[in-house]
Amino acid sequence: QTELLKAARLSGVEQFVGSLPQGYDYQVGEGGCNLSGGQRQRIAIARALIANPAILILDEATSALDYASEAHIQRNLSLIGADRTVLIVAHRLSSVRDCDQILVLDAGRVVDRGTHAELLARDGLYSDLWRLQTEGFSSKEVRYA
Repeated sequence: QTELLKAARLSGVEQFVGSLPQGYDYQVGEGGCNLSGGQRQRIAIARALIANPAILILDEATSALDYASEAHIQRNLSLIGADRTVLIVAHRLSSVRDCDQILVLDAGRVVDRGTHAELLARDGLYSDLWRLQTEGFSSKEVRYA
C-alpha cells in the first residue's frame, strides 16, 4: 500500500484518481479505454515504479501528457531515478533537459553527448532542435531536417 501511494504521488496518478468513481478501485476497462492517454501514461509510470527495476526505461513516457503533468514528472525525476538507472527516450527535449547525460541521435547514430548546457554551447543538432521546440521556426533557420 505504501509503495502504491508513493508511486501514485511520483507519477501524478494521485492528481486524478480521486475524481474516478471508485478511486483506486475504478475499473479502467480493457486497455484503459476509460482513461485519457495521459492518465494511461501516468499509470504505466506508477506500475513501473512499483516493480522497482534497477533500470527503468521511459520511452516517450510523457508524450501524451499536458504541460502541467509533464512538469510534475520532471520535478519528481530525481526521486523516480533514486537508486536506479533511468533511460529516457524522448523527442520533446524538455523531457531530458535535467538528465545527467543526453545522447543525441540522428538517423540512428549518436552524433553528440553531454549535459543540456554542454550541448547548447556546442551549437549543433541539439541546440537547433532546442531552439525549434522553445522558440519556433522564426528565431533561426534550422540546419537539419
